[in-house]
Amino acid sequence: MNLMKIFKNGLLDENPIFVQLLGMCPTLAVTTSAINGVGMGLAATAVLVASNAAISMMRKIIPSKIRIPAFIVVIASFVTIVGMLMEGYLPSLFKALGLFIPLIVVNCIILARAEAFASKNTVIDSIFDGLGMGLGFTLALTVLGSVRELLGAGSLFGWQLPFAYKPALMMILPPGAFIALGILLALYNVVKSKKSLS
Repeated sequence: MNLMKIFKNGLLDENPIFVQLLGMCPTLAVTTSAINGVGMGLAATAVLVASNAAISMMRKIIPSKIRIPAFIVVIASFVTIVGMLMEGYLPSLFKALGLFIPLIVVNCIILARAEAFASKNTVIDSIFDGLGMGLGFTLALTVLGSVRELLGAGSLFGWQLPFAYKPALMMILPPGAFIALGILLALYNVVKSKKSLS
């Protein structure tokens, strides 16, 4: 399979958030700001790429009866490494994301890619799949976080807007996550359907 096609598949065609609606818990919880979205997305991407590569390498030696527990052990190992690196080098982001970093272990995007792709394909293909899905996840979280931060706090990536604007506090509260995600999903589907018609 073409590597760029695999990458584009995760980034746009089968985006884990906008198309598959996977990983909704961290998506809705951590996207109160664009920085949180980028941080969570890149952490998940690192775990996806590393776990996809490792699982693909071991796919022929993992017995099928214990493949899910084996995948979870591999994923948990990489989540622990990413968590420790974030705590050491990005402590403020690690604190902002809190419990959602260790919960990457049970993120259905990562386990789904291990089961559906990495366990059946080569290492290089699996790395590109992890990269595409991870960056698609990061893109979706960043866009959602940007919209919520812009409307709810009047800032973007922590920079206050230069013009006067009264933020709608609701957008950085839980109901705002659902409203913003619903609007973005609708826009994504409109754009996608127009492209398929042309």
